[in-house]
Amino acid sequence: MASKSFSEDDLSCPVCYNIYKDPVLLTCTHSICNTCLQKFWETKGSRECPVCRTRCSKEEYPLNLVLKDLCETFQQEISQRAPFCSLHGSELKLFCKDDKQLVCLVCRDSKLHNKHKFSPISETALERKEELKIKLEPLQKKLDNFKQVKTTSDETAQHIRVQAQHTEWQIKEEFEKFHQFLRDEEAARLAALREEEEQKSQMMKKKIEKMSRDMSSLSDTIRSIEEEMGADDIIFLQNYKTTVERARSTLLIPKMVSGALINVAKHLGNLKFRVWEKMQEIVQYSEFRSYKHTHKHTHTHTSSLFLSVPFLPASSPSRLCGLHMNLLSKV
Repeated sequence: MASKSFSEDDLSCPVCYNIYKDPVLLTCTHSICNTCLQKFWETKGSRECPVCRTRCSKEEYPLNLVLKDLCETFQQEISQRAPFCSLHGSELKLFCKDDKQLVCLVCRDSKLHNKHKFSPISETALERKEELKIKLEPLQKKLDNFKQVKTTSDETAQHIRVQAQHTEWQIKEEFEKFHQFLRDEEAARLAALREEEEQKSQMMKKKIEKMSRDMSSLSDTIRSIEEEMGADDIIFLQNYKTTVERARSTLLIPKMVSGALINVAKHLGNLKFRVWEKMQEIVQYSEFRSYKHTHKHTHTHTSSLFLSVPFLPASSPSRLCGLHMNLLSKV
């Protein structure tokens, strides 16, 4: 490692006495910081080596890359051995108020910190801690506000889930009432249809049975008259008067009974509208109040809700038809 082979003096510029920064290699083999060399030449008024005074014929000299790398490595090792100065390797004992950085005693006496103000590290650290305490107060208050809002938000999120579950249950309960109403109404109307079917079926059965008896009687009369007509002429004429009387049937030709068919119009005519009218008995308008609970306050929100569907007067049949058709198509 560089620190094991070289000391700080070996890597220090003979002009500024600090660790080399961008050292250039002169013809005389001396190395000088490039900035220090330029300032020395400007001050001296001639181009010569600051160490051996050998005249320098070139305007620019190459960087001493090997020395530059050694200096950088040395500074890295010094910085890793904090709290020592990265420039001089000495213990950091002071704080420069002008540059706002820790310095060693060599830094204090160097040109870099000429006429600067210094204070002990412990004293500066105490002052800075007090300053940070003051700056931490609004941050702590802000953090407390964040915690309070987060707590409220967590409670609100939980309340939203509870609200959703409870509201879902209520919605299902309300629609179940509609479903049950429609099931009951369907059963009642199907029962009315079955009753009418039974009544009219019995009526037609009796009518058919009577017609069957009358047809049987007519068939017997026709067969008897035909037999008389096939008898001997003397016998036929002897019985003619009786036969003629028998041919005069008093039975009336049956007619179709009026209203014998199912009254489909009664069952299907305006069915949805009539169900809607009956549904108004279970539909009511009401004010719904919801309560939002937080850890400090309870907020009340009032909104107009139709627990099922809005009530409209019966004098608006066209509007009722539109509404009941939409309702029944969704239920």
